[in-house]
Amino acid sequence: MPGDLPIDPQKPLPRHVAIIMDGNGRWAQQHGYAARLQGHRAGVESVKAVLRACQELRIRYLTLFAFSTENWKRPKDEVDGLMRLLRDFLVENMGELVEKGVRLRAIGHLQDLPDPTRHALEEAIERSRQNMALDLILALSYGARQEIVDAARRIAEDVQRGLLRPSEITEQTIQARLYAPDVPDPDLLIRTSGELRVSNFLLWQISYAELYITPVLWPDFREPHFYEAVRAFQGRQRRFGNVGPA
Repeated sequence: MPGDLPIDPQKPLPRHVAIIMDGNGRWAQQHGYAARLQGHRAGVESVKAVLRACQELRIRYLTLFAFSTENWKRPKDEVDGLMRLLRDFLVENMGELVEKGVRLRAIGHLQDLPDPTRHALEEAIERSRQNMALDLILALSYGARQEIVDAARRIAEDVQRGLLRPSEITEQTIQARLYAPDVPDPDLLIRTSGELRVSNFLLWQISYAELYITPVLWPDFREPHFYEAVRAFQGRQRRFGNVGPA
C-alpha cells in the first residue's frame, strides 16, 4: 500500500465494502440536465474511482447497488438508458479490469435484464472468472427481501424432499442459500447523498456492518471520499454484540 495514502496501515481495513450509489438524479437536476440519465452517466466515473481506491487499499470485495427490483418501475426511457449504460460500461472497461485482476460477479434476478445487457454481463463474468485481486459484485434487479424469500423457498424445497429437517435450520442454512454465499458480510456500508436508509439492500448481510453516510452525491464521489469513509471505519469499535473495553 503506498505510504502517501491517508489511511492508517496499523488499523484494520474493511475486507468487504458495499455502496448504495445514490444521488444521480439530483446531480443531473443541479447541473441543469433534463434527463436523470446524465447523472447515471457521470456516476460511471465514480465507479472507476472507487475501484481504483479499493485496489490501492487491497480491499477484497466491493458490492455496488446498481439496480434494484423497484427500479423497474421508473420511466421506460430511464430504465432502457440504464441498461445500455451498464452494457457499454462492461464492453468498454472489462479489458482493463481483467488486466488489473478484477473478477466481476452479479447478484439478483439477472434473468430480468434485457438480452443485450445480460449477454454482456455473462461474457464479462466468464472473461474475469479466474481473477482474484478484487471481486466486483453488481447487485442488479436485486432486492434483499426477495433474496431472503428465494433462500426460504430453497430451504422449503429441501425439507419437502427430505434433505433437511426443520430442526436443522440455522443461520448457516440460510446463509448458504443466499445469492453469493461465499462472500463475507460487508464490514462497511457507504451510502451517498445523505439519505438515512438502507433501501432493501443486503438486509441479511449488513447485520453488523458499520454504516457511513455522506452528503456527497454519487457522481461527485471520488477517492478522497472513499478514503474518508475507510478512516471513519478505522475509528469505530466493532463489538458484534459483545461488551467493549471500558
